[in-house]
Amino acid sequence: MLYSLARIVIAPLLRLIYRPTIRGRGNVPRRGPVILASNHLSFIDSVVIALLSPRPVHFLAKDEYFTGTGVRGALTRLFFTTFGCIPVDRGAHRGAQASLGAAEQVLTGGRAFGIYPEGTRSLDGRLYRGRTGVAWLALATGAPVVPVALTGTERLQPVGRRLPRYHRITVEFGVPLQCGHTRSELRPAQARRAVTDRIVQAIGDLSGQEYAQTYGRAPAAEARR
Repeated sequence: MLYSLARIVIAPLLRLIYRPTIRGRGNVPRRGPVILASNHLSFIDSVVIALLSPRPVHFLAKDEYFTGTGVRGALTRLFFTTFGCIPVDRGAHRGAQASLGAAEQVLTGGRAFGIYPEGTRSLDGRLYRGRTGVAWLALATGAPVVPVALTGTERLQPVGRRLPRYHRITVEFGVPLQCGHTRSELRPAQARRAVTDRIVQAIGDLSGQEYAQTYGRAPAAEARR
């Protein structure tokens, strides 16, 4: 309910104030499960995608954002609920499997799920090697993958800045990728890597970022959490 209200009220204000450039909205299927796989430059990326996508998109968020106490806890919970985030206990044993299971439930329910294959924000603007969770979801559910390229969000809200500032941004939705058909001779791990690399390449083709052949490292503030 809150997310729907945010898309009705806040999204038009976002367009009016920041005048974002949005391309390829027609590439996002209006119904059925779909994975939106994006590059990741800023904390605000999920908000941008959630508000500017042609349909609601759900992201995972640490459950501690939903369990805080006092005024700060209530405001944090309201923020993440407003933008359609789903709590998951990432710190628990087998947290990665729990995250994938929660994401799979979103997709099997016919909804759109947003994910960052890099796993963390890029600190230098390069596009980093993708983690294979996105491929696991695509292969397990058969959901198409729409590559998404964000430009300018790292200046809209740089790492370490609590509130956004004014800066023009671009959001581009690419042509959906059908990842269900992979070469039969590939082992499961090889298939997941091949699909992940294909998705990241599609994101890079849209964003024009330099590709780094290593995994990204989380900002120090996040690593301490």
